[in-house]
Amino acid sequence: MNPVKVGLLGLGTVGGGTVNVLRRNAQEIARRAGRGIVVSHASARDLSKPRICDTDGIRLTTDPFEVVDDPDVSIIVELIGGDSLARELVMQAIANGKHVVTANKALIAKYGNDIFAAAQAQGVMVAFEAAVAGGIPIIKAIREGLAGNRIEWLAGIINGTGNFILTEMRDKGRDFADVLAEAQRLGYAEADPTFDVEGIDAAHKLTILAAIAFGIPLQFDQVYTEGISRISGTDVAYAGQLGYRIKHLGIARRTSAGVELRVHPTLIPERRLIANVDGVMNAVLVQADAVGPTLYYGAGAGADPTASAVVADLVDVVRALTSDPENRVPHLAFQPDALADLPILPIERVETAYYLRMHVVDRPGVLADVARILGDEGISIEAMLQKEPPSEAAGATIIMLTQRVVEANMSRAIGRIQKLDSSLGNVTRIRMESLG
Repeated sequence: MNPVKVGLLGLGTVGGGTVNVLRRNAQEIARRAGRGIVVSHASARDLSKPRICDTDGIRLTTDPFEVVDDPDVSIIVELIGGDSLARELVMQAIANGKHVVTANKALIAKYGNDIFAAAQAQGVMVAFEAAVAGGIPIIKAIREGLAGNRIEWLAGIINGTGNFILTEMRDKGRDFADVLAEAQRLGYAEADPTFDVEGIDAAHKLTILAAIAFGIPLQFDQVYTEGISRISGTDVAYAGQLGYRIKHLGIARRTSAGVELRVHPTLIPERRLIANVDGVMNAVLVQADAVGPTLYYGAGAGADPTASAVVADLVDVVRALTSDPENRVPHLAFQPDALADLPILPIERVETAYYLRMHVVDRPGVLADVARILGDEGISIEAMLQKEPPSEAAGATIIMLTQRVVEANMSRAIGRIQKLDSSLGNVTRIRMESLG
C-alpha cells in the first residue's frame, strides 16, 4: 500500500523534529499505522535557513497555500503558530477535504469550535495532541483512557518557562527578573515573555483540557488568568517554611454552580507529587470518580517530545482514513450534539484557601484588627507566622494561611485591611489548593 503523503506547514524546531521522528522510526510507525507516512511537501518562510532535519525528497516552498492545495497531500500538519494565517490555512485545508494535525494551542483554544464544526461537516479529522503539554499524551488520556469516568477536576503545570522560573527562585533564592533573563538566554522564554509569565499560554491549554474533561465548548475568553511576575522570593521562601511550594497552575473544576477555569500562582503542599515537578517539565493531575487521581508527567516542549505527539496524531489519522466519520473519536471527547452548556464561574465566586502576607505597624491591637476583619467576612485562619523586619526596617510582617472562602469575601477583607492606619502597604494574596 502506498504511503500517506503529508504536507508540513513550518520547518522550525517542531517541524524539523517531526520529519526526523517520521524518518527515524519509519518502520515502527508503518507497523502501527498500517502503511507508511511521509512528508512530501513543506513550506517555510526562509528556505535558506539551516534545518535540524534532512529535507531531501521533500518539495519545499515559501507559500503554505501551495502545500494546502496540493492534491497529492492527504494530511496537513500546521506548525507555524499564531492564530490568523494558521486559521486561514487550516480552514482551507478542511475545505479541500484534508485532515489536519496541529500543535497550535492558541488556534484551538480561540477558534476550535468553528474549526471542529467545519471538519465535521467535511468528514475530516482535526488532531491536536501536541497543542497541550508537548510530548505528554494528556489529550488522549482524558478523551479516551478516562472515557468511563466523570472528571471532577484537573490541575496542571502546563508552561515550562514559568515552572523553570519558580524552581530557580525556590532552589537558588534568585529573584524573578534575574531568572527570567536566564530563561531567555537558554531559549526557554521568548524575547517577549508575556504569554509565558502572564499565564496566557497556560490559559490556552487549560481551555482545551477543560473542554475535553467536561464536555463543554472551548471558552478561552472565560479563563481567569494571573501570571507570576509579581511573585517575590520572599513569598517563595515563606511558602517553603510553611510546607508549601508555589506553582503556576491551570485549574479546571466542576462544581454544582458551574465550572471553574483559572490560571494563577498557587501554594500546594510540598508532599504532593506535582509540587515536585521542577524545571521546564510539565505535569497534569486529573481527579476522576472511578480511577481516582492520575498524574501525567513529561517534557512540555522541545523538538522530539512535541514531534512525538504530532506523529502519534498522524498515526491516529491514518488508522481512521477508511473509517466512517460518524464513528471516529469526537474532537472534544463528547459527541458534538451532547456538549454541555455549563456556566463558567467568575473568579469572585470561586472558593479556595489563601496565603496572605501583610506589612503592618508593630504595635498592640493590630493583629486583633486584622483578625476582626477576617472574621467579619467569614474567613478562618489556619496558620500564622510573624516575622520581625530587618533592623533598618519599620513594622512587622504577618503571614497567614486561611481556610477555604469565596474570593469575593477575601477581596473585601483585603480592601478593608489595606485601609487600616496600621497597614504599611498592599496585602499579597496567593491562592492555595490541597489537591487531595
